[in-house]
Amino acid sequence: MMRCPNCHGKDLGRIGSQQYYCWTCFIEMAVEKNKLKVHQVEPDGSLSSLDDLFSEEERKI
Repeated sequence: MMRCPNCHGKDLGRIGSQQYYCWTCFIEMAVEKNKLKVHQVEPDGSLSSLDDLFSEEERKI
């Protein structure tokens, strides 16, 4: 079971074939090469990377 790297919750929704959204802390994640790419959704709808806040180990799936 995949967990959110930020809040460690399991309340994830699928928004694309390899994209997920955490309903607890409101971040978006995409799976690339068995690693999560983590993004914050900005008010204008754009995405800002949060990858630098998490270690490689935390982003592994």
